[in-house]
Amino acid sequence: MEEFRKAYVELCKESHAEPQETVLQQLHELQEVPGQSRLDLATQSLSLDTCRVLGKLLQTETLFTEITLSDCMLNEEGVGHLLNGLCSNTSVKSLDLKGNNLRALGAEAMGKLLRQNKSIKCLTLEWNSLGMWEEGFSLFCQGLGANRFLHCLDLRNNQINHQGAGELAMALKCNSSLQELDLRWNSIGLLGGRALLSCLHSNKTLRRLEVAGNNIPSDVLKAVEQAMDHNQDRLTMLAENHSRTRVLSKEVLSLKEEKAKQFLDLMDTIDKQREEITRSSRTSAARVGQLQEALNERQSVMNSLKAKLQMTEAALALSEQKVHNLGELLTATKQEQTSMTECQLKELRQQKQEAADREAKLLRDLSAANEKNLLLRNQVDELERRCKAQQDQVFQMKQDLANTTAELKLRAVQAEERLEMEKKRFKQGLEDMESLRLKEVDHMTHHMEASERSMQERIQRLEAIRLGLEEELSRVKAAAFAERGQAEEELIKVRGQARLEEQQRLDHLEEKLRLMTQSRDEAQNYCVHQKQAVGEAQVKVGHLTLQIEGLKRHVEELQQDLSGKEQEKVAEVNKVKVELQEQLGHLQAERTAQEGLREKITALERQLKVLSSSHREALMDKDSEISTLQEKLRMREAEICRIREEEAQRASFLQNAILTYVQGSPLRAHSPRK
Repeated sequence: MEEFRKAYVELCKESHAEPQETVLQQLHELQEVPGQSRLDLATQSLSLDTCRVLGKLLQTETLFTEITLSDCMLNEEGVGHLLNGLCSNTSVKSLDLKGNNLRALGAEAMGKLLRQNKSIKCLTLEWNSLGMWEEGFSLFCQGLGANRFLHCLDLRNNQINHQGAGELAMALKCNSSLQELDLRWNSIGLLGGRALLSCLHSNKTLRRLEVAGNNIPSDVLKAVEQAMDHNQDRLTMLAENHSRTRVLSKEVLSLKEEKAKQFLDLMDTIDKQREEITRSSRTSAARVGQLQEALNERQSVMNSLKAKLQMTEAALALSEQKVHNLGELLTATKQEQTSMTECQLKELRQQKQEAADREAKLLRDLSAANEKNLLLRNQVDELERRCKAQQDQVFQMKQDLANTTAELKLRAVQAEERLEMEKKRFKQGLEDMESLRLKEVDHMTHHMEASERSMQERIQRLEAIRLGLEEELSRVKAAAFAERGQAEEELIKVRGQARLEEQQRLDHLEEKLRLMTQSRDEAQNYCVHQKQAVGEAQVKVGHLTLQIEGLKRHVEELQQDLSGKEQEKVAEVNKVKVELQEQLGHLQAERTAQEGLREKITALERQLKVLSSSHREALMDKDSEISTLQEKLRMREAEICRIREEEAQRASFLQNAILTYVQGSPLRAHSPRK
């Protein structure tokens, strides 16, 4: 404030003008009040130089938000300087120019201010003469039509006639921000009242229009009041709709986020399962590759033995040619060779017998393992109740892959049956909830219709009383306006009495409106209960998803059991390989024994192929089961989304029905102003 005072003094010195003592004293008083943002120069006679200096200061000043210049006896040029300075101001929200006898130049400057200023929300121009000059008031109305920031305008006692009212009506058709307009105690008349009434059909933002004391007929006044009530109701309904749409949009966004999180979690679990399956397939492929490499090594060893055998045969042929003359020695050697071959044949027979005994022992072990598997099948129910004990025993026992796959298929079928049962239960619960909700809505609508009819009758009676009182008040005001100069004191008394009576009636009507708002709140509470029921249904859906996740974990445990069994099978295959390698080590010197071992190796390869094919089929079955479960999960999620959309549509339909019922009821059309 001190800086503003110093700037005022400096600008006065620069313009060779004496600063006014009254202005300095007023600025000094404002300086003593901390946090003051109001410049009050009311009833101060401001000179032209002071107006020019204040206009320059107010161009960039951001200290004041409210300026009061009422009853300052400003001339046209001084008002022009002040308003030109306020054109570029961005902090002033309220401007009071009451009782300054503004005329043509003032109206033009005011129109320019309204076109250029973007901060003034409230403008008071009471007790001026803006309507005396049609051209100046037309420019003022053009500025008002171009303004998009003014909310409140006071034009009382401005000598506005029916032509000025027509210009003002044209401006109101273009204006979309003005909410309150006071035109009392002018000379608008019947034509001006009709022009203002016609502009209210296109202007939906004006919610308060005061036109008393303008010689306007009562029917036009009633039509204006009804238009104002309609605009006010429309603004309140728009505010309620905006708040409800914000709440609903927040709920929809939260539901979308939850659904996205659930979908991402499900996709993560599916990706993990796929990674585990691919990892297991890679390990099995690596194992098969290792077995193939071992077989290739054995094949190379056999090929080297064949080469050595061919070399020995060639050496024998050379020795036969060399010792052809030594027949006796050859025969002796042949006899020795036959005896040795017989011994070797005996040894081979013994080794074959030992191999047959080992095979019989392996078959007995397999039969014992099958018997153990049968016993384990009988103990499955007890092992399910003791999950931890089952894991310890399953790793110790050798179960067959085909039995586990069959058990998995049975459990998948059971899971599907459980899902179908839960789906039927959920559908039945939703149908029951829908029937209950429809019954409650019917009961509420009947109750609301009865209360609407009773309240409508009461308000019609009160409206008739209010209309009679308003007609009487208009007659009293017309008589008071005719004798205004002679009986001003009596008019003040009549105004006070009329205000008291109107206040009493407004209090009574506000009580009735409060009761109606209570009934509306009850309907909103019912809607909230419906939303809670929808939330409970969503909680049930969450429980179903938890059950599905439990089934998934159970499937993962079974997959772990399968991996343990595969490890046991690999251990058995390794043992068989070790035994075969020992046999191959003993029979490497003999071609016949090698051929027998080749047959055994081919048989084992066939078994390995059969095992690998069965393992691949089991993996394919697992993949198909997982895909079916994923498809069922997707169908379940689609059904849940559909149910949620249906519930949202029903809630929106109920809300729209209530809104249309409230908007279309005659109670809203005749509701009084708040």
